[in-house]
Amino acid sequence: MTSTPLSPSSTTPLSKPSYADIQSIVADDFDIMDKQVFGSLNSKVQLVMSVSQHVINAGGKRMRPLITLLCARMFYDAPSQQAMHLAAITEMLHTATLVHDDVIDESGQRRGKPTANATWDNATAVLVGDYLIARAFNLLVGFQSLPLLQLFSDGTCDIAEGEVLQLQHQHNPAANENDYLRIIDGKTSRLFMMATQGAAILQDQTQHLQALADFGQHFGNAFQIVDDVLDYSGDSALMGKNLGDDLAEGKPTLPTIKALELLKDSNKDGYEQLRIAVQTGKTPNAEQLIELVRNSGSLAYCKQRALEETQLAQQALNTLPANRYRQGLYELTELASARLL
Repeated sequence: MTSTPLSPSSTTPLSKPSYADIQSIVADDFDIMDKQVFGSLNSKVQLVMSVSQHVINAGGKRMRPLITLLCARMFYDAPSQQAMHLAAITEMLHTATLVHDDVIDESGQRRGKPTANATWDNATAVLVGDYLIARAFNLLVGFQSLPLLQLFSDGTCDIAEGEVLQLQHQHNPAANENDYLRIIDGKTSRLFMMATQGAAILQDQTQHLQALADFGQHFGNAFQIVDDVLDYSGDSALMGKNLGDDLAEGKPTLPTIKALELLKDSNKDGYEQLRIAVQTGKTPNAEQLIELVRNSGSLAYCKQRALEETQLAQQALNTLPANRYRQGLYELTELASARLL
């Protein structure tokens, strides 16, 4: 099938598709997949079931499985039980990473709801996160596809390494942009890559694996940069967390890294305040520190980087089959970056 370059939607900003609009393109597949996320849990231990269902019920947009479904339909426009099943497994893995993240970050809430570690305890949350990963691979075996197992096993290792890298650079004011990109490539972008490439393996479209990897990586990078910018400029009620939480946790995010770099030359006192806050995690003057980052020029730089990553993700789509499902992927990139507006 020949592919044509994608161009921005001709619709006006007021009529741009919403997430629900994009999801509606694969509505039937999505509904079946969503039920499979729950239906695939079959532990004989009631606590495992209770915690798993609590976490999955916490919601989220199911963006990664949506991407899998869009990719599968892009290659073969017919219902695919295997694609729906793989999408559910992808969401199960994503849920496991969130459970572990909440324990590491000592989070009490996610999306405005109590986390598993806050509702039960850290040990329970960690072990149930482990169960979700193990169950995901147990289900993957059912595909009897070594390439698919290889993709997900390699990817899950990369996700874990990304989380460890983030922990290694926690409270490190010397972390740089390359460190940050290595972290988010693992902890965020890798699962998007698995979501896209898994669909291609299922549909025997391996000639598109590189384009899908490029799309997943750049989309994931843009998505994480936007998230990190919103930690300094977003709506805390909508995000379900307080502004500046990443700073208090000493996370090496791009807004903080760039702010330190810019303040080092332009505002020595501000640089020292921010450096100490990153190093110690003590932010009694959180509002002042947030303003320091905002006024440093860091957020403008990060927004530009997010736009660059978004454009690279969009360019990667140009070699893929041109249809409404590819357009849905394109619209997802626009929707994710539009959170900065």
